[in-house]
Amino acid sequence: MLNESMAEKLEQLKQWRARSRAGGGERRVKQQRASGKQTARERLEQLLDPGTFVEIDPFVQGSSDDPEQPLGEGVVTGWGRIHGRPVYCFSQDFTIFGGSVGELHSRKICKVMDLAYKAGAPVIGINDSGGARIQEGVDALGAYGEIFARNARLSGVIPQISVVLGPSAGGAVYSPALTDFTFVADNVSKMFITGPQVTKAATGEDVTFEELGGAVIHSTKSGVAHFRAAAEASALQMVRELLTYLPSNNQALPPPADPLPPAGAPDELLTVVPADPNKAYDVRDVLHRVLDGGHLFEVHREFAPNAVVGFGRIHGQSVGVVANQPRVLAGCLDIDASDKIARFVRFCDAFNIPVITFIDVPGFLPGVSQEHRGIIRHGAKILYAYAEATVPKIAVILRKAYGGAYVAMSSRGIGADLAYAWPTAEIAVMGPEGAAQILYRNELAHADDPAALLKQRTEEYRRRFANPYIASARGMVDDVIDPRETRARLVDALDMLADKREERPPKKHGNIPL
Repeated sequence: MLNESMAEKLEQLKQWRARSRAGGGERRVKQQRASGKQTARERLEQLLDPGTFVEIDPFVQGSSDDPEQPLGEGVVTGWGRIHGRPVYCFSQDFTIFGGSVGELHSRKICKVMDLAYKAGAPVIGINDSGGARIQEGVDALGAYGEIFARNARLSGVIPQISVVLGPSAGGAVYSPALTDFTFVADNVSKMFITGPQVTKAATGEDVTFEELGGAVIHSTKSGVAHFRAAAEASALQMVRELLTYLPSNNQALPPPADPLPPAGAPDELLTVVPADPNKAYDVRDVLHRVLDGGHLFEVHREFAPNAVVGFGRIHGQSVGVVANQPRVLAGCLDIDASDKIARFVRFCDAFNIPVITFIDVPGFLPGVSQEHRGIIRHGAKILYAYAEATVPKIAVILRKAYGGAYVAMSSRGIGADLAYAWPTAEIAVMGPEGAAQILYRNELAHADDPAALLKQRTEEYRRRFANPYIASARGMVDDVIDPRETRARLVDALDMLADKREERPPKKHGNIPL
């Protein structure tokens, strides 16, 4: 039986816990829900396996003589499990000081990040913050620096995931930008350096929060967001799905899954790629017929759609998939696609996820705008990322593989472990028509029917030079395969490369052309 003193202590503990869980109070919680947002704790309940959340630092409080001041400093921190695997997490509480970041707020986040590093487990941040806590002055700026330093230090060591479910203003945007993946949700997510008022004062542009930095903008234009969901709940479910493809840290392997057959019959791969090399198709129709269950968990789906990247499985093994998309810009590589592919390949390499590349690329996108904005520098990022990666790298050439863009897309020359080509592959320095125009320009200039002659010479060039057997004869392609064999070849290749080891020169780090 409890003595009176212990009963009083337990009652006091109960009251403190109630204060901590009350957030900023009933009025502010109602305002949060009225704006279409859930509370910090409700979000954690949806993210984590039921009953697994363990909170730390619930009673942290800044110096104040006000006994009614909320506890927790505007952020809920702790750990739990997702699909039974440990994760560390924090969820900013907008009902307390607008989720603004101050010294103690930052200290709580930094503590949970340090724990995640020590335990070798992913860290997930749910961001809902008005920015720096102005009343703390420069201390708030130092608080941000502590978080950013950890984001950089933990990069490539444990997966870092951000879910922006409210404003993320000013300095607050940079922590999500430093993490591996950022999720946003329609109508609630807003990320910007300066708000509409400051933007108008500085530039004269009259914009809304949504137009400046809403979920759609960051998913389609800026590329800051990797995943966009219709609502908070679906964004959090997407985080749970993403983690099924990832290892807990850079010393571990992704968790295996039960193998599933792909979508459709293998024979369907014979007709997916059109016979006409100038006809577009959706490369996802190839991927769905190769990956387990036909499922691709696509990353950056709405950004740079001329390239497709994402996670899938081959016979239960997690793989990173990169593919050109002939439906958009004919599959050409431009500045945004280059950044998208390079960043994804580097993530896979950091976390021991094999990369499979499906190639149908006519070249880098031509144009003055692309040249002036630095297509050379951005294109070099793909070359660097593939050359640097030491995970198993397998290439499948579906159709066009022209010039420097082919070299960049995990060619044998840049370090692919295995390269397969379909019989439809065209591997050449440039497209057959362009090559014919150069090689036969004098003949074409004096021809009675230049168009007919160009067509004839183009087909001759395609037969003689732009076919997979020439590249195979030079060892640039390991085999020309029946499209129906693609999945079986990938299964076998991944098994053969499972224990791949590749030594590189000792160095502090390379200098990727950012």
